[in-house]
Amino acid sequence: MLTENEYILKEFYKIITPNKVEMFDRIAADRTNYLTIVLENVYQEHNASAVIRTCDCFGIQTLNVIEKNNQYALKRDIALGAGRWVDLRNFNTGNGPSLDCIKSLREKGYQIVATSPHTKEFSIHDLPINQPLALFFGTERRGLSEEILDQSDLKVHIPMYGFTESFNISVSVAIALNTLRKRLDNSLMFWKLTAEEQTKLKIKWCRKILNGGDLIEKQFRNQFLQKEL
Repeated sequence: MLTENEYILKEFYKIITPNKVEMFDRIAADRTNYLTIVLENVYQEHNASAVIRTCDCFGIQTLNVIEKNNQYALKRDIALGAGRWVDLRNFNTGNGPSLDCIKSLREKGYQIVATSPHTKEFSIHDLPINQPLALFFGTERRGLSEEILDQSDLKVHIPMYGFTESFNISVSVAIALNTLRKRLDNSLMFWKLTAEEQTKLKIKWCRKILNGGDLIEKQFRNQFLQKEL
């Protein structure tokens, strides 16, 4: 017997194209929240947009953004629609959005990982991956705030071999995710979305591509409840 969400997805799949059905099933199966990215006060639109595109490409479902002095802005020509598929969580209220973000992620079971070219604690190649990781990235010029560095559980650097001190932030995120996904792929851990999480995600994607998607979902849920009576 189908659960409510399985029923909703089945009904959505009747009204979207077979191509979209195939894409949603294939892509959701490779999605993860075991890794998540956090940007602190990143203001360059090009970099901000490139990062969410990178998250989508590596199957990272959630991007967290701490907005202090700068608002996170997407450039459509850079993001190429990635904002439609990746969940964006903004922390921008009160006097301590960085601490609010850390608290929220810790409650979800994440280790707080500060990226810095100056640390020798861990390389991205030997960073422990036995727990979910939230990787924090700061601006290219100033890096992460002392607040986050002090609160972090682990610190990690990406090895470099030239004169330049740091990579562009979007490049840093791409290198980190590429390395960590390869390591997770080679591990025996279960780190992708569960079947139920995938179902919920695919329902969300169906809503987004359909005009009146929220209303359609509500109608399907009413139908399911009527069937259960």
